[in-house]
Amino acid sequence: MKRAMHSKENKQSKARIILRPFSFLLPAAMCIVPFFPGPVQTSGVITVKANEIKATIQPTMWGVFFEDINMGADGGIYAELIKNRSFEFNKPMMGWKVLGKPATEGDFLVMNRQALNTANPRFLRVSLHNNAKGSLGLSNEGFRKMGIKNNLGYDFSLQYRAPSGNFKIYVELIDEKGMSIGGASITAQRSGEEWKKMSTTFKASATEPGAKLNLWFEGDGILDIDMVSLFPQDTWKNRPGGMRSDMIQMLADMKPGFIRFPGGCIVEGFDLSQRYQWKKTIGPVEERQVMINRWNFEFAHRPTPDYFQTFGLGFFEYFQLAEDIGAEPLPILNAGMACQFNSAEVVPLSQIDPFVQDALDLIEFANGDTTTKWGRVRANLGHPSSFNLKLLGIGNENWGPQYIERLKVFSKAIKEKYPNIQLINSSGTDPNGERFDYLNWELRKMNADIIDEHYYRRPEWFLQNASRYDNYDRKGSKIFAGEYAAQSDKTVSVKNRNTWETAMAEAAFMTGMERNADVVCMASYAPLFAHVDGWQWTPDMIWVDNLQTFGTPNYYVQKLFSLNKGTNVVPLLENNKPLSGQDSLYASATIDKNTNELILKIVNASANEQSKNIEVEGIKKLGSSATLTVLKANGLDEVNSIANPTNVKPMEQIIKLKGKRISLPLAPYSFTIVRVKMS
Repeated sequence: MKRAMHSKENKQSKARIILRPFSFLLPAAMCIVPFFPGPVQTSGVITVKANEIKATIQPTMWGVFFEDINMGADGGIYAELIKNRSFEFNKPMMGWKVLGKPATEGDFLVMNRQALNTANPRFLRVSLHNNAKGSLGLSNEGFRKMGIKNNLGYDFSLQYRAPSGNFKIYVELIDEKGMSIGGASITAQRSGEEWKKMSTTFKASATEPGAKLNLWFEGDGILDIDMVSLFPQDTWKNRPGGMRSDMIQMLADMKPGFIRFPGGCIVEGFDLSQRYQWKKTIGPVEERQVMINRWNFEFAHRPTPDYFQTFGLGFFEYFQLAEDIGAEPLPILNAGMACQFNSAEVVPLSQIDPFVQDALDLIEFANGDTTTKWGRVRANLGHPSSFNLKLLGIGNENWGPQYIERLKVFSKAIKEKYPNIQLINSSGTDPNGERFDYLNWELRKMNADIIDEHYYRRPEWFLQNASRYDNYDRKGSKIFAGEYAAQSDKTVSVKNRNTWETAMAEAAFMTGMERNADVVCMASYAPLFAHVDGWQWTPDMIWVDNLQTFGTPNYYVQKLFSLNKGTNVVPLLENNKPLSGQDSLYASATIDKNTNELILKIVNASANEQSKNIEVEGIKKLGSSATLTVLKANGLDEVNSIANPTNVKPMEQIIKLKGKRISLPLAPYSFTIVRVKMS
């Protein structure tokens, strides 16, 4: 996904520079300017030619990118509350603490089945000596503690083996003061050498953002435990062992055209042993092999030694999520290359076949009927019908001839068997420079379906490059703006914030992408999620703590574009030119053939209110009123937060119209959307 801290940004592109208000040219720390609107500015009439179709907007135009970074999966959308539930972290007792009397040597032993269970070899052996309740136990701290909701049901389970004796386990949630806020008891009967699962359900008696779970053991003998689990019952679609509903609802509300998964740099891994392997993420959760998350150690400034991947959220769940929210699934697979900023390890071409076969098998898993090997696997997981996969990415931010030569092997094999699958190919880490130029040239020679461009840059870069795609080849490879976010400070900086300035600059750039929808067919902001107490990278689109979720100004920009994309691009011109920086205005126009509406998007990136008259040509008439949505803030440095989640949010009103003219006041530093019926 993103570049490591030791990577260097390429020099800014030599794109045409448009003069902006001085605040955009100052260092981030100096961008807090007095927010006093200047005088109203007026200029020439803007013309919209509503009957001239310039491009078709793909349903996939605005989507979302998911990666397990910033505790996005474990401790994030995967609703499991127990950290290190199977004792498979590199420190087997990480997240756990012994309770009660000083443990006798051997009371708790981490056992390893080794070859008997290579996916989940460890379990915990508890030796009890006529222990009573409260004398010996364990506590789990959760992922930055546990968010518990009053009167909500919680499902507890564990796997156990009791070679001797019968036992009672007391399950107890405690708040930050150590007071009980819910619990239950379960009995483990003697099972010999057979592993069994036991479970119970209870309700919490209080809301607590910083809870922990205690287990107290009662009995005499040997008790083996594994896969200790606690889930809230209010998961997405109420699926047991499912996803955190408030986080997924934020995505569903956007109505994204696609969801890209599972990353990101975790696709590559620090080295190939840590690469993402989709076949290890499906099937029973106890058979999914835990692996270190590459964001565990990537940044010295944000170490996260307890960051691992349990893969409770795996490829089946990703496909299911895409289906749930009406988005096209876009999986990205390893191209036989580890992260080139880390080990730069590659698989020899003579040994690439298993990697290619994984790609072919994934397509069969997603689309194959139930008579095929992998289609039958999907059906056995509960989804006999196809997931209708159309898009597949090969490699993430890979570059150089080593990528091209491996990509050619993948492309040939996939296209021969599945010619209708559209392949997404990497253009590297930056939007310009020698690396980008080489890949862009080579991929176009290969007639690549879709080229994935990434840009993490300062806000002014986005303003200066809003016309980036105006002169791209209309008949060549299409573009996926796969990762982008304006950086308020600089790339890989802990000082980056999701300010209104960054969101507004992205909105301006997005008008350029939308205006060129015959070139840009997909786009997604990155990263998607971040936990306020567990992030590695910032800025991020949606922030959460253990109980709450909020969208940044950047989220609202993305959501507004997605909900107002329309079906076709039409010209919006001032002095016969696209509006892309003149008077610090950026705009696009679309029509929605399904609702017979005209949709205008205009960014005013200046400190002055501007009044514009927009003449609509090529139609009989406009409706007598229009819906006006305005997103703005009290200052460029404004942000949303847990304490004030809607500090920057869209405001909607109805405006009256006469004839085919729209008289539009554009507030300083604002993003405005107009929707109006036409005939």
